[in-house]
Amino acid sequence: MKKLLLLLISFALFSCATTKKIENSNIKLSYLDDVVIPQNLEIEGTKVGGLSGIDYHNGVYYLVCDQPSNPRIYKAEIPFINRSLDTVLITEVIKLDKTDEFYKEHTPDLEGIRFDAESNQLVISAEGSIQNGKNPSVFNISTDGEFISAYEIPEYFKASGEQKPRHNGVFEGLAESFDKSAYWVAMELPLEKDGPKPKIYPTNSPVRITKFNKDSQTAERQFSYKLDGITKLPINWFAVNGVTEILEYAEDKFLVLERAFSAGYGSNGNTVKIFDVDASKATNTLEMENLRKSDYQNAEKRLVFDFKSVKNFLTEETIDNIEGMTFGPDLPNGKKSLILVSDDNFSSFSDQITQFILLELEIK
Repeated sequence: MKKLLLLLISFALFSCATTKKIENSNIKLSYLDDVVIPQNLEIEGTKVGGLSGIDYHNGVYYLVCDQPSNPRIYKAEIPFINRSLDTVLITEVIKLDKTDEFYKEHTPDLEGIRFDAESNQLVISAEGSIQNGKNPSVFNISTDGEFISAYEIPEYFKASGEQKPRHNGVFEGLAESFDKSAYWVAMELPLEKDGPKPKIYPTNSPVRITKFNKDSQTAERQFSYKLDGITKLPINWFAVNGVTEILEYAEDKFLVLERAFSAGYGSNGNTVKIFDVDASKATNTLEMENLRKSDYQNAEKRLVFDFKSVKNFLTEETIDNIEGMTFGPDLPNGKKSLILVSDDNFSSFSDQITQFILLELEIK
């Protein structure tokens, strides 16, 4: 009886910690196809993997690799056949010069990438290495990989800041603003003083999503976004949930990708969801040093897609560590495409894959 009671309590807590109901009043997403590339694929002496960000511009995809020891970007072509993916063709490697002084001070753990059409430059978000005192960063490089300039980040994001950013939990998602004047940068996890990491039970775990002006390269606005809880009770000790990507599809309207992982389930440890987010009424938290001690309003979120609903249709029937998301070319029916990519961590944790997923996006 006691075991049953504990099970029921755990189930109740679990039920309250995560969002389950799909709401497609504004956004409708439909699965179309996916492609898995070989794990042993090598291009120009580099192993293709660790793909944590993706962007599309004029027929070319840019894929960022999060291997700090060899920071690089892949260019690729992903041709469609009607409403399906034909293949993924990696065409070029853009290597960053690790000897540049900027990378010595900011570990190039690259997470997000966007092509800026106005400047013909690439914008990158990187987590740095908090445990080694290296700050996260947002910076511009040329299409040849040459460092150009960096954005100024608020003090509370810095490794030495009193707010204590979490290692591997800082700058992750990156999106160009709808008006093309700025870039939004999303944290993966809360600052330690802002709130706890998500748990299997309900927590107040807010991440900051910050708007950086392109011209001044400084932060001009910010809102808070409350993370869902952990979906699966970890069999081993490790579990995490955080924001891995964002896209702004209208003024103050976003698609936000959350990825949860619970250890002990092998290739079934990931839970990945897409939320429709409205930040129009959210408080500007830019000047708030400690969210635990502040009054503020989070952005509103609605679940619009849960990848578990299409698991059996995927090539490997596996929902992997999906971290990148971009608007792709229009589909033959005139609707938008959404392309996602998973980071296989170079299969260091389990038998992971690099998968590209095609969704149809309808904005009502």
